[in-house]
Amino acid sequence: MADISDRKDQHLDVVLSGAGRHARPAGFDAVRFVHEALPDLDHDKIDLGADFLGYRLKAPFLISAMTGGPGRAEAINTHLAEAAQQLGIALAVGSQRVAIAEGEGGSASLTRRLRDRAPDTPILANVGAAQLTRGFGLDEARRAIDMIGADALIVHLNPLQESCQPEGDRDWWGVGAALEALIRKLDTPVVVKETGAGLSGATARRLIDMGAAAIDVAGAGGSNTGLIEGERAEQETDRAHAAAFADWGVSTAQAIVDVRRACPRAVVIGSGGIANGVDAAKAIRLGADVVGQAAGVLAAATVSTEAVVAHFQLMIRQLRTVCFCTGSANLVALKRAALQP
Repeated sequence: MADISDRKDQHLDVVLSGAGRHARPAGFDAVRFVHEALPDLDHDKIDLGADFLGYRLKAPFLISAMTGGPGRAEAINTHLAEAAQQLGIALAVGSQRVAIAEGEGGSASLTRRLRDRAPDTPILANVGAAQLTRGFGLDEARRAIDMIGADALIVHLNPLQESCQPEGDRDWWGVGAALEALIRKLDTPVVVKETGAGLSGATARRLIDMGAAAIDVAGAGGSNTGLIEGERAEQETDRAHAAAFADWGVSTAQAIVDVRRACPRAVVIGSGGIANGVDAAKAIRLGADVVGQAAGVLAAATVSTEAVVAHFQLMIRQLRTVCFCTGSANLVALKRAALQP
């Protein structure tokens, strides 16, 4: 599994370099709130709490899945877990494929120590859908959950990435059936997410009908996993192949709207190119219950817990100000805030 660990380190390097981003924006620039010049509110008493997986978050944020080789992942996950605990927000780990295959030695950060650092926050484990027809099944899913004391399991969908990755898994025949079987048999909530190309309303409806507990749209507008694979490719043909998909996918804003329309009662996570708390507010207004961010906080996560806390405190402050300037006392009210035509 050393080659997989090396690949995941390469992914981090590409994201940190600023490469591998979608040519298409996330779509939030087209969304503009009506400004409330006379809010009858106390700014500091606005309630940003959100219910998620049986927890009451202090703010509607999910630190989305990110990973790396074992050495870097340990420091990153430590900083993220400690920050999530301090802030009262949710945490999703990156792919646990290596840790599951190699046991606890596969990743020192993906153990119960993660739960010890964040005892009061929802933690989400993570496996790839493509592996569900390649020996990863119910037992492996349970191991992923148990090894970190997770509250839910993310299954990530990444067909574009696998197609652009020279060593990718491109045979997805039977993956849908395997995913549904896992959701039905597992006694832990399953969250299904894309990885940067977005989800259509029809696919989201199919996933909810399978029994998914939540949908993370992970739309186009942030990191483009196809381009990330192109950046690390050695063959020019592989790079050229990936480059053609620079603007591929459903924008995050559109994906949120489509998924909410198709799944009115579902728990929806809006992620993909969320740049700040204003974008987060727009995602919530369009239909997201919780907002995820990965690449946007990665640089802070490589530095310290304090850097991650400061990053999200700024986003929380920005979100609170949007609520104040739209006259929204809480996130329920924000979902009804007036938009400019």
